[in-house]
Amino acid sequence: MGNLRTKDLSKIGYHNDQLRSLVIGVASKNFKHHSKQQLLDLLVDIKNDPEAFLDNELTSKIAEKVIGKVEGPSFKTFELRDEQVYCKTYGSKGIEASAKRQMELANLLPISVQGALMPDAHMGFGLPIGGVLATDNAVIPYAVGMDIGCRMALSIIDESDGFLKRFEYQIKQALKNHTHFGMEGGLDVRQEHKVLDSPVFNEIPFLKPLRSKAVRQLGTSGNGNHFVEFGEIELLADNTLGLPAKKYTALLTHSGSRGLGSAIARHYTQIAMNTCKLPRHAQQLAWLDMNSEAGQEYWLTMTLAGDYAKACHERIHANLLKALGLKALYVVENHHNFAWKDRLTDGREVIVHRKGATPAHKGELGIIPGSMTTPAYLVSGKGTTDALYSASHGAGRAMSRQKAKDSMTVSAMKKMLTNAGVTLIGGTVEENPLAYKDIEKVIAAQGELVDIQGKFYPRIVRMNKE
Repeated sequence: MGNLRTKDLSKIGYHNDQLRSLVIGVASKNFKHHSKQQLLDLLVDIKNDPEAFLDNELTSKIAEKVIGKVEGPSFKTFELRDEQVYCKTYGSKGIEASAKRQMELANLLPISVQGALMPDAHMGFGLPIGGVLATDNAVIPYAVGMDIGCRMALSIIDESDGFLKRFEYQIKQALKNHTHFGMEGGLDVRQEHKVLDSPVFNEIPFLKPLRSKAVRQLGTSGNGNHFVEFGEIELLADNTLGLPAKKYTALLTHSGSRGLGSAIARHYTQIAMNTCKLPRHAQQLAWLDMNSEAGQEYWLTMTLAGDYAKACHERIHANLLKALGLKALYVVENHHNFAWKDRLTDGREVIVHRKGATPAHKGELGIIPGSMTTPAYLVSGKGTTDALYSASHGAGRAMSRQKAKDSMTVSAMKKMLTNAGVTLIGGTVEENPLAYKDIEKVIAAQGELVDIQGKFYPRIVRMNKE
């Protein structure tokens, strides 16, 4: 027998890994005297008519496996509910109809328990951005989103707001030297963090090749609406942070889990769609049962991507503060593309997906950014059950990226930045402030969800330049 390789088997249509290793095992034992071509011809015959080979003990094992395989991957088909589960919408007037329809569809899934739609909501893939969904023992990759663990981090710095004016040049240099945006490349200095030693990288085979990219991208930011910015924060009287009410310098960052998170999202969305069949218009909401191997794996990898996103923010903040000789008095951070195990007031255990929504349990601190020229709000959750303990994750887009590009010139954007007293490094017109909803209205629509603790004004903003 010539040397039979998995590549040869793929060519003749043997695509399943277990089947291929079985074939190679059987062939090396039972078909030593066949030439490679004879063997491949035989395998093609078995594949085309497996029943004919069931009685021969030499070929029966392969034939049985092929027949098992012919049924295709084991999938289950589900129907939607007749009526939606309870879902409260906040700031409904400012939400586009397409986003509401997406949420309505999610509320019809058989696994859905309760939904909520935040005032910054707009259309996304699967769940709308700004959608929150509680499910029963199931996790929906597309309800977490592509950028798993996309999050905010705020360092309130031990300096008054005057620091920004005095050290503008040094801050700009630090931003240029210690941040990196976009898909390719990384920082000049290799970043260290314990997240890179996570055993999960080795436990789950498909993650292994992703680790080297994760090493390279650690401490960097993506493109689009990801940013690193210095600004001033005004803390209100009696804030729950216990800091004196006054203006401070602060560093605010927004980014996620980079290539690692999107690879995990794509991989498990595919598995979910292959194993959980829904009516065509709902197929993006395919889920993984938490008791299944894929569900457990997704949970582990999603958690790893969240930890990795947190690590990226930690490195960005550490590098910038060190370069400028600054100390953080207080750090606030929160995920907004993630799923959590939680309990409803009636004691039921659920999985809460927040796609572009901020966790807002009672007393939980979060950050809701506006745009590059409008304030970000530091808030404390009120733990509202109707909102599934959530709040908005920002102002939310009012225009698609294309529309934002078409409706704003570079010079008009420069004018807006100047008027707002903001310096931009990088950035594109796709992220211009008019592409976003009015943050004041979005905050006003969620008075029942959060208490405001402080207001952050961007001053020196760094974003990806296409």
